[in-house]
Amino acid sequence: MIVRFGYVAMSLEVKDSSPSKTMTMARFKKLPDREAGLRSLEQIARTNLHNTLRLLRHNVAEDIQVYRMTSKIIPLATHTDLSDWDPYPALADSFAEVGEYVRRHNLRVSFHPDHFTVLSTPRPEVLESSIRDLRYHVKMLEAMGLDARAKNNIHIGGAYGDKPTASERFIEHFHQLDPDIQCRITLENDDKTFTSGETLAVAQRTGLPMVLDIHHHMVNCAGEPASYWWPEVARTWDSPLAMTDVPEGVHLPPKIHASSPKSETDRRSHADGVEAGPLLDFLREAARTSSHLDVMLEAKHKDAALFQLMKDLHAYQGDGVRIIDKASIEVLP
Repeated sequence: MIVRFGYVAMSLEVKDSSPSKTMTMARFKKLPDREAGLRSLEQIARTNLHNTLRLLRHNVAEDIQVYRMTSKIIPLATHTDLSDWDPYPALADSFAEVGEYVRRHNLRVSFHPDHFTVLSTPRPEVLESSIRDLRYHVKMLEAMGLDARAKNNIHIGGAYGDKPTASERFIEHFHQLDPDIQCRITLENDDKTFTSGETLAVAQRTGLPMVLDIHHHMVNCAGEPASYWWPEVARTWDSPLAMTDVPEGVHLPPKIHASSPKSETDRRSHADGVEAGPLLDFLREAARTSSHLDVMLEAKHKDAALFQLMKDLHAYQGDGVRIIDKASIEVLP
């Protein structure tokens, strides 16, 4: 099985490269000139897109083909007080430059809308806000000229005291979304509420591809290994919805999230790095049924954690592991 490793948003290796520079609404409202304030927001977004491109260039130089972009590229983009603002014409060239680079190097990029994006909500105003946020992420991907290989990963959301009803509400609300939003979504198990099995059931009913988070599974399961669910999770990536707006003949590998507990007393929080041994245990099992797998590392030390993991994996060469390049390996079952 070919395994590619990626990281989330920020780099510890590339200096002054934050793609998440922002402005608060409180600060914006204090500006004496609203139009000048909007131009300032657009300039911040240009800087964020420039830094995104810098990070993508860094990734290519380091053989990293999987990357999660920050949701904070355009500050205040979904704020209701700025609903009349359209920043995309001013940012068209910057978005296009990022998208062209992604396509030219065949990179796998994604977003992860924040935890306020919940389709299981019983509150209409929260649902409206969640849909607005999903539309924002789709518009950014479309501005980059990226097809639906670029996904937006979300959780089911809250249980509100009744998980079966919340699951049904998620499915109902999902079917109300526009098709171009639907085909961009992936669904992930969480660390407190919806287990891997419960998330898989919703993914199967909606046709959504599922991202298995093996750290979340460890702290929110019935004691079974994450690999127990893997064959069925992997099959969700072959669903018609998962392949909508994906070029014919292109194979989109399943994706997992991997991280390690911060400590024995704080097992939900993410550690600075990722332990090679437990991750490799899962990968060996997954290799029994899968030929390709992409792994998003959710470690505090971002790309530095990826580089350290690759160093640690060198110790397993000859033990069913072959190093391919600086960010990918082959794993034998």
